[in-house]
Amino acid sequence: MQPFIASTLAVVLLACLAVSCSPPPPAPQAPVAGEFENLQFFTKDITRPELIQHMRSFSFALGVRCQYCHTGGDGISFDGVVFPSDEKPAKRKARAMLQMVADLNSRTLTALPERREPRVEVGCVTCHRSLPIPMTLAIHLKEIVASDGAAAAVARYRELRETSTLSGQYDFGEWSMNELARALGEAGDTASAIAILEMNAEFYPRSSAIDIGLAELHATRGERDRAVARFRLALEKDPENQRAKTRLAELGR
Repeated sequence: MQPFIASTLAVVLLACLAVSCSPPPPAPQAPVAGEFENLQFFTKDITRPELIQHMRSFSFALGVRCQYCHTGGDGISFDGVVFPSDEKPAKRKARAMLQMVADLNSRTLTALPERREPRVEVGCVTCHRSLPIPMTLAIHLKEIVASDGAAAAVARYRELRETSTLSGQYDFGEWSMNELARALGEAGDTASAIAILEMNAEFYPRSSAIDIGLAELHATRGERDRAVARFRLALEKDPENQRAKTRLAELGR
């Protein structure tokens, strides 16, 4: 290879390496300590890493991004986010929630008699469990029953059971739905209560408690034969179930 060509290739190669190895432009950053504006809960001298870690913990605890509380930006980076703004209600509510958590840990729990050691403190994740609104499964489904009916609530339960069982967001244990059915029945919505318990029976087929609940609901509705059938089914699963025996005697069966 001729010296001129070799030297030219070397220059081109070095230029390519310089381009490929150049660091990317810096990503937009959150403000640094001393530049924070409108801090009302955190101290003015909080460091940037400390503040960002708090924000990260909120994000993980509620399963949200920065823009859930802060206005502006693209939803991915800090670019365009107006951190000092109190425009969004979620940010204003967050301050109240932070104060509540602080009061629980610094006042309420410190006064707990015979408090265990090491001490347990509450945080955002204690209630939220990656949910923006800390709502139990029963409350969530009860709202759906009220707005869209029992069938929609049952469909939602099945969807969440498929997608969220391992997340810890909701309690899919038997009694979560048993108690929802009880509340619906006490409110007079026996049809929805029955739909919830029949669904629950699919996932807990050996539960005599579900049969007892269904039997009582059918009895309330004057559906004697259905009530008797469910009480008998409860006895098949739990031969010593005194409530089922008593109620069958009262129903003349």
